[in-house]
Amino acid sequence: MIKRSYKFFRKYNAGFLILAILFFYHSSFAQIQGRVLEAVKEKIGTTGNTQSASQTKPGDTTIGFKHRDDLADSITISYRYLDSLKSNRLDSSINDFNKFFSVPAHYVTLGNNGSADYPILFTPILKAGWDAGFHAYDIYRFTLEGTKFYKTTRPYTQITYLLASGKEQFVNILHTQNIKPNWNFGFEYRLISAPGFFQTQNTGHNNYRLFSNYQGNKKRYAAWFVLNGNKLSASENGGIQNDSLLYAPNREHRVSIPVNLGGDVSNVFNVFSTKISTGNIYKDFTFFLRQSYDLGKRDSVEINDSTKEYLFYPKFRFQHSISYNTYTYSFKDTIGIDHIKWLEDSQADSAIFKKWYDTSISAKFGLNFFVQDKWKILTNDFSIRQFPETKNPAQFIEAGLRLENLKGMFASGTKNYYNVAVHGEYRNKTRNKKWDALLKGEFYAAGLNAGDYSANANLTRFLNEKFGDIQVAFQNINRSPSFIFEDQSSFNFKNPSAAKKENITVLSAAAENPKFTLWFRNISIANYTYFKNYYQTDQYSSLINITQIQAFKKFNFKLLRKKLFLYSDFIVQQTAANSPVRVPLFYTRQRLAFEGVFYKNLNLSTGFDVNYNTPYKANNYSPVMGQFFPQDSTITNLPNVSYFFNFRIKSFTGLVKLENLNTVNFGNGFNFTNNNFAAPHYPTPGLIFRIGVNWRFVN
Repeated sequence: MIKRSYKFFRKYNAGFLILAILFFYHSSFAQIQGRVLEAVKEKIGTTGNTQSASQTKPGDTTIGFKHRDDLADSITISYRYLDSLKSNRLDSSINDFNKFFSVPAHYVTLGNNGSADYPILFTPILKAGWDAGFHAYDIYRFTLEGTKFYKTTRPYTQITYLLASGKEQFVNILHTQNIKPNWNFGFEYRLISAPGFFQTQNTGHNNYRLFSNYQGNKKRYAAWFVLNGNKLSASENGGIQNDSLLYAPNREHRVSIPVNLGGDVSNVFNVFSTKISTGNIYKDFTFFLRQSYDLGKRDSVEINDSTKEYLFYPKFRFQHSISYNTYTYSFKDTIGIDHIKWLEDSQADSAIFKKWYDTSISAKFGLNFFVQDKWKILTNDFSIRQFPETKNPAQFIEAGLRLENLKGMFASGTKNYYNVAVHGEYRNKTRNKKWDALLKGEFYAAGLNAGDYSANANLTRFLNEKFGDIQVAFQNINRSPSFIFEDQSSFNFKNPSAAKKENITVLSAAAENPKFTLWFRNISIANYTYFKNYYQTDQYSSLINITQIQAFKKFNFKLLRKKLFLYSDFIVQQTAANSPVRVPLFYTRQRLAFEGVFYKNLNLSTGFDVNYNTPYKANNYSPVMGQFFPQDSTITNLPNVSYFFNFRIKSFTGLVKLENLNTVNFGNGFNFTNNNFAAPHYPTPGLIFRIGVNWRFVN
């Protein structure tokens, strides 16, 4: 049944989403009455005497008219993540273009939107248990952990569309609404399509997500539901053959520069269907359902003779979560039979595979090379939560048991595995909201990842409005190396399985207030497992220690009527020179913006965005494995300079950005060919012009 549903959504997801938008956009639902909210607040001890504007005041002699209900023209919307207690509001700021884009500012891609990426701020895998090991495309995925569960008083829709040089397109559609005051439903769809500027560089990603959360009228039963799917398709060219060709007068059109893999295969570009001749195709699907039932103290408040609002203070919660996940990771190198240069390109790719991977591929029609890992995972989690303090659901003790059934399909055959894990959590967010303590841990008692564990402690203290929050945290993770390092994996070429578990310890502290943010972290890694070249793996025998400091500060200059702002980000990282972890010593991002509100409704932010990191031995990239690995050549880049012009008029936001102004070159006329590099032989693009809109609709 689940498999048939998955195939249905894969085949009809675009049409389904369009129909859903048209249906929900013209729907309307009952709203929460102000007098109900006030009565509930009074019952639980929150003060307030606001009267609904639609009610006639005593002594009012107006006949035939009602006061305007402001709620009818406004929206209150918030969201929470699955296991978070914090309620968040939507961000309406426009001073950061990357907030509307698929790639965060502190990430570097291999030259194309949707291509493999890595963060400037190094972060290890902080997760015990099973992990497939493919993370080069994580920022383009919809995940269960990243799902937002909304609560809104009116149906809400947000559409983002960006168009860029080279026919690149980005689409993101979000819709959510409360079907009833206690039941929310929503969906999200995202499309990334980018042909790229070099040969064999096209990408096409499709993501969809359906989500819902429900709470019973008597506050005992609750449910959370997520249906999530990703298809990530990215061609891999292995980098350009010769860096000097970037500066040749006849190579201004970058598609003419020869690359290491794929050749000049001519694909017909289609926004909704990306053809991959040489590259990676990653697919995953998630079905998730969580149900809980509470036992505790019942209460209620009577609104009038016919209306009663139920209140409930839980003492025990019984919770069950079930999830079904499928993952497919594949790389292929296929040369079409209609390609004139077929034989020449096939021989070139064959030489690269022999050189990089010590693997011979046959030069014949059709499929030349294919490797794939597939997984199916069924997880059941049972938990019991106890609330020591009545009327404070943010304080609880939880204990649980998780059963995982894993099925892996590899070139060598199919293997079945299992995991049994126990987990617990203590949380105390005090009622005065000044202290927030968290103790959380899990231990894998039996199965594939037996002996893995994670422990997490976090303490936050709110000082006051001026000095904000301070936080200290500790993490210790003992984890099995990702499965790609196991000899069973199809992507493991002649390597023995990793012998030891990784152990990671993280100490961090942070201070955040309206004036600045300061963050410190120290990471220690024992038995670090990594790729040391295109296909060979290794475990680092010494302890790796990485110290990181990050700071953010917003400056307001007393110029141009105090409408000139500087947003400054700084990152400092330090590790041993011989460590396989390679990071720049210093990174900064500076945004100088002229911004303010003009003509009552025009919210404007325009200026320059500059980011720079010091020279360092940036990682190389293995196309087949989808892994970054250390190398010994230092890469020195110019600062990346961009100009942005963002504005908002009511619910409409316009976005304009000119990227990579630093690539301007006067050596052979006037062009933008002075490219930076993301990795050895992976140049980033020249000038890119982006334009787009973000439109928010409230029914």
